[in-house]
Amino acid sequence: MQTLTNNANLEAAAHVVQLSLAPVFLLSGTAALLSVFAGRLSRVGDQADAAAAEPPDAEGREDRLEMLRWRSRALDLAVVLAAVGGVATCATVLLLFLGEVLGRNAASILFFTFGGAIVLIMGSLAAFVAEMLLAAHGVRRLVDLSVAEGCAEAERGD
Repeated sequence: MQTLTNNANLEAAAHVVQLSLAPVFLLSGTAALLSVFAGRLSRVGDQADAAAAEPPDAEGREDRLEMLRWRSRALDLAVVLAAVGGVATCATVLLLFLGEVLGRNAASILFFTFGGAIVLIMGSLAAFVAEMLLAAHGVRRLVDLSVAEGCAEAERGD
């Protein structure tokens, strides 16, 4: 009789571990996203430092700083949403284990925490896309300015 109880407990524990794998993979992906966001935020900071070091009357300086400000805000939002999504994912795994240990059904809370984690991470990706679009817009602007300057120099040279 004791062996049957031990086997049932072992099977229940193994089942909980299996169920926790999906949130753990989500948590791993979220950590990778946070690393990407941190790297991009670092680059934005470097660019802001370089632009701030330019003379205050440098052409386009204020526009670049404003664009970098918006990019950093988008990345801040992405980081916060992903981090809170990671916390919700950890809460999901914790609830899975506590539900099994305490013998309580936590399905409705699990739907809330895991679903919330998915929504938060989707939001962080949307903020990241906004930052990428801002960065692409900034690059296109620099290219356009460079081309315009090249054309002006060519006209003066003729």
